[in-house]
Amino acid sequence: MLISIDHGNKQVKTIHHAPFTSGLVCSEVQPFGGETLTYQGRYYTLTDQRIPYRRDKTEDERFFVLTLFAIAYELEAASFYGAGPVRVQLAVGLPPAHYGAQQKRFAEYFLNRGTVSFALHDRQYEILIDEVSCYPQSYAAAITVFQTLQNSPRALIIDIGGFTADYLLLRNGEGDLSVCDSLENGVILLYNRIKSRVAAEQDLLLDEAEIDAILLGRDSGQPDAVSQIVRQQAQEFVSDLLSSLRERMLELKSGKVIFTGGGAVLLRQQIEASDKVREPVFIEDIAANVKGYQLLYQAERIGRHNGY
Repeated sequence: MLISIDHGNKQVKTIHHAPFTSGLVCSEVQPFGGETLTYQGRYYTLTDQRIPYRRDKTEDERFFVLTLFAIAYELEAASFYGAGPVRVQLAVGLPPAHYGAQQKRFAEYFLNRGTVSFALHDRQYEILIDEVSCYPQSYAAAITVFQTLQNSPRALIIDIGGFTADYLLLRNGEGDLSVCDSLENGVILLYNRIKSRVAAEQDLLLDEAEIDAILLGRDSGQPDAVSQIVRQQAQEFVSDLLSSLRERMLELKSGKVIFTGGGAVLLRQQIEASDKVREPVFIEDIAANVKGYQLLYQAERIGRHNGY
């Protein structure tokens, strides 16, 4: 079974399940409540407290356990409960700038584990990960709107994630890997700036969910002064990010500029208010990368079948 997973620094995303925070608590005894997965005699519970940023997600087992959650959710969604180990083909991704150096190690992180047994929602699972395909983020998201980009002489994809903002230039729908990088300008940096400013000026401890609510125009229950700080910091953050891209000789006022990722959805109002991008285009689906991984895997499989 093919399962696509986007291992974000802020959230883990799959095609059929709602995104969940990239955070875990491990316990030797069964905890009360929460989404708890049992693996190798330990109990893992999802938490809203995300794992601190790791450039290399293979340093420990936490992202593998998050992968088991994601696999279980996808198997549940498909009502896929076969006898014996379920053979899983994983489609995953990395930021473009990390792809060359890390893609082999990231794929091997999931392989050669034999049959993996775990339990979630009182159901036992046995899986065998027998294939892993890794793709560049941003490009994967662009694949979901390929028909609108394949004839564009130049299109810049900007993927604003949790810790990084990745960019990739497409020429007639093909990725130009000589014009790609990952800037450490993701929304986690913005969250930290906002929390510090609000704590200093308003003596309040704001959490990330409340910041999201303000930026998305939802009821946050916060005073107007706090909301004003949040929006001002967000506008400055967007301005700094776009200036950083311009300093890298990336043209934002001509050609297509496509914003994707959860950070782009969160900051859409500030991006549209900026005078540094002429006509921003947004991929609203925050699962665009994970859907792109699936499309790329399927295209590769067809190519292999046809002998290409």
